Amino acid sequence: MAILGKLIKRGMRLRHKLKQSDMTLPEAQSMQLFHLLHQAQFTEFGRKWNFSSLIDHARASGLPHQELYRLFQENVPVYSYNHMYRDWWCKALDGGVDVCWPGRVKYFALSSGTSESASKRIPLTDDMIKALKKTSINQLTSMTNFPDIPEQAYTRDWLMLGGSTDLHDRGSYYEGDLSGIAASKLPFWFQKFYKPGRKISQIKVWDEKMEEIMAHAHLWDIGFLVGVPAWVQILLEKILDHYKLTHIHELWPNLSVYTYSGVSIEPYRKNLESLMGKPVTFIETYLASEGFMAYHKNPGRDMELVPDGGIFFEFVPFDEANFDSEGELRPGCQAVMIDQVQKDVDYAILISTCAGAWRYLIGDTVRFTNPQNGEIIITGRTKHFLSLCGEHLSVDNMNHAIEKLSTEFQIDIPEFTVAGLPHGSLFAHHWYLGTDDPAPDGETLAKSLDRYLCALNDDYEVERGSALREIRVTTLPVDRFYEWMKRRGKYGGQAKFPRVLKKNQHQEWLDFLNQNANILS
Repeated sequence: MAILGKLIKRGMRLRHKLKQSDMTLPEAQSMQLFHLLHQAQFTEFGRKWNFSSLIDHARASGLPHQELYRLFQENVPVYSYNHMYRDWWCKALDGGVDVCWPGRVKYFALSSGTSESASKRIPLTDDMIKALKKTSINQLTSMTNFPDIPEQAYTRDWLMLGGSTDLHDRGSYYEGDLSGIAASKLPFWFQKFYKPGRKISQIKVWDEKMEEIMAHAHLWDIGFLVGVPAWVQILLEKILDHYKLTHIHELWPNLSVYTYSGVSIEPYRKNLESLMGKPVTFIETYLASEGFMAYHKNPGRDMELVPDGGIFFEFVPFDEANFDSEGELRPGCQAVMIDQVQKDVDYAILISTCAGAWRYLIGDTVRFTNPQNGEIIITGRTKHFLSLCGEHLSVDNMNHAIEKLSTEFQIDIPEFTVAGLPHGSLFAHHWYLGTDDPAPDGETLAKSLDRYLCALNDDYEVERGSALREIRVTTLPVDRFYEWMKRRGKYGGQAKFPRVLKKNQHQEWLDFLNQNANILS
């Protein structure tokens, strides 16, 4: 088995080297844009926005990529989900052919995430499924760059904690969580390593699935663990309690890699590490229902965008010139290509994809830490920031402040959220912190949290001296956050608790707390 692990790792390393491209990021993205326009030119969407004309201009005059991109911007409007769904994707749901991408869409990924709306339906075409597989294999082979992953890990099982593979048949299409659709499409050679296996993966009720995984955990030799941090933490705690273990490596001694996506690992890292008996390599990926955007390729560096994964990226500076106070794009917003981004500036992402999304506002914000290499960190959501009076508080600020608060008082805070409130004629923030540890009173926590936020964000500090008059903190048991998600039908799989509560979400949360008043600490 040791020899097999060495051979597999060598093969993966060789494939990774052969796949390296000499193209720059702008060149790769320009080629990606041209291919997308070419393939979609005869769809309803392509005919509406004159894709053929763009392609003809590019071929006839040898347009540089900046000029092709300028023409693309001028011809095609920016789309929100509601706009894209209402005008185009609803036709594909009804069985339409060649709507936004050639052919019929057979699968739609249900994307609930942290949205306050009902589940979104994101088209998943055959070309996008191929792109996801390609990028997944490239991400797998890039793991050979991480020296701490032992050779024997490559012959062990993969536990992928995701949605049900028993998809909903809607007549003209199937729908389900992206992780469930992806698991149902795994290549035959991977089935031997895939856990929890076909039968358990089909279970739709999340709690039942977790119980079955726990019951079968002793039969597996897990080397790689994949899933959202909150649910992975809950699963590991269940397993340790059920088998009366001190740490998970007593059951899975070869567990070497944990791959996560969608949220910052920092609120969960300390507790996850406490559930393990030895160091595990944590690898971040940026896998959304719309496509595989980026992944962690090298130790000591940030995630790198995937330039040839069926996605063309645009970046809109996340500022008051382009977005209103509710995170909605303003008319005439200014987007740039990959070669125009700047370091340490927050950008909202627009994507055009081989699934038929076009200049689509995905809702995430990123910051480039190394523009030349396309290295990014995810900083939040366009609608999950707080700026009642100009404090411009991002999810990235929140994560760092909560991490510092957790360290100061030696308490784990895996879940938290914040809401903005009126305070007389001015404003206040009300934080809800999820912890099962004995914690100081709310006033003490509020003072420290406020101090950390002031140090992290100059705008916040300024507003604390003027319009932002009060900071409140309430602590709650962690399971109450998950209970609220369960009641809203957003529990398990890729679902995550929103870091900022706005509009109806906040009222729903207050109603939930009022109905369960005894849970307040």
